[in-house]
Amino acid sequence: MSTTTVPRADSPGKFLARLPVGSYVHVDQLPGTSSAAKNAASRAATRGDLVGLRRGLYYKGKRTRYGVLTPPAEDVALEVLGRKGVGPTGVWAAHALDLTTQLPAVPELVTSGPIPTGVRGVLVHKRNNVARRDLNYAEIAVLEVLRDWNYTTETTWDGVVAAVRERVQGRQVRPDKLAAAAAGERKPHVRARLRDLLAALDLAAPFAGAR
Repeated sequence: MSTTTVPRADSPGKFLARLPVGSYVHVDQLPGTSSAAKNAASRAATRGDLVGLRRGLYYKGKRTRYGVLTPPAEDVALEVLGRKGVGPTGVWAAHALDLTTQLPAVPELVTSGPIPTGVRGVLVHKRNNVARRDLNYAEIAVLEVLRDWNYTTETTWDGVVAAVRERVQGRQVRPDKLAAAAAGERKPHVRARLRDLLAALDLAAPFAGAR
C-alpha cells in the first residue's frame, strides 16, 4: 500500500483516476485548490472509487462483489502516524518479532509524537522519548518487548536474543540506533535489559555511553 503521486498539472479528478489500487489519498496533497480537492475526493467516495478512513484521508481499494476492500486498521494508523518512531507494543510487539502465537483483536502501537484523533480500531500510546523517532517498526518492537518480555512472549530470554539476532543480521534492527534511543528510556530495567541483550549478541560496544 502506498501514497502515489502523479504530475501536479493534473486536476484532482484525473489525479484520483490515475492512482493505482492500494493507494492512500491525502486530500491536502491533491493538486488544485483546497475546495476542488475536497470536492473531487468526495465525489470519488460517493461513486465508490474511494473509501473514507478519517477526515482528509481516503483509500483506493480493490472492488469486489461485496464492496471495496479496506486496509487493516494498523496500516491506516501507520499511514496517519508515519513510519518513523512508531511501532507495536505489548503482545502485538511480541507477535511482530515472532515471539508469540497470540494475535490480539486490537493492534496496539506506540509513538513519541502526538496521538491523532479519528484513528479507529487501534490503540495508540505515547512514549516520552524523542530519540525513538530515529527507530523503525522492528526496533520499536524490540524496545517494547524489553519492557515486559516475560509477560508478552511465549519464549525464554534466549528466544528473545535469537529473534533479535536474526533481525540484526537481516538489517531490520540497528543496534547503535537502539542503544541511542534506550538512553532516553525512563524505565531503568529497559536500559539494563538492552545491555544484556547486546552483550548476548556480542554487541556491547554500541551501548557504552547509554547508562
